Amino acid sequence: MKRVAGIIFDCDGVLFESRAANLAYYNAILEIFGESPVEPDDNVRAHLCHTAASPEVFRVLLGEERMTAALEAARLLDYRQFIPAMQPEPGMTAALAGLSSRFPLAIATNRGGSMLEILEHFGLSGYFQEVVTSRDVPRPKPYPDMLIEAARRLALKPDRILFVGDSELDRSAAVAAGIRFAAYRNNLPADLQIDSHQQLLELFVAGT
Repeated sequence: MKRVAGIIFDCDGVLFESRAANLAYYNAILEIFGESPVEPDDNVRAHLCHTAASPEVFRVLLGEERMTAALEAARLLDYRQFIPAMQPEPGMTAALAGLSSRFPLAIATNRGGSMLEILEHFGLSGYFQEVVTSRDVPRPKPYPDMLIEAARRLALKPDRILFVGDSELDRSAAVAAGIRFAAYRNNLPADLQIDSHQQLLELFVAGT
């Protein structure tokens, strides 16, 4: 395999533990529509809220007929109130600092407009050369559009990129895009298994 020349990160579950924030956000929308909240132990729906793009979440939770109205309600809801519930993954900031000194870094996330606010809140904006969200492409993950767009913006061929993700959506997108996949704290089939951000830093910076 060719050497890695750039790294793309997923957001939720990779850069941040954000399940509590995501559930609070989607439950705020469900309340508007008079629906019961998604409980943390509702594994299927909670996982959906953690990984899928908002149109798919609302389609499943509220039905096709209310999806557009839910997206409008979400647009009017200030996500910044949920950001403090997000917890940075251990060692993430130090790893980004080291990796960004050697590689161009990007984000590819099924989040929409909240991503830039999150990076600003945690002081991470300077580490990423490109940020691609579900708003930038026709189709979110598991489709490859987002990763292909990130590779285009980085001016790198897909086979020179590593994508760090934690879900089957991430893995499927990487495979379809022809990009190597690193599974973060997950036993998914992958080109690389990563248990911590420190490990990633050691593999690509400290160990070279």
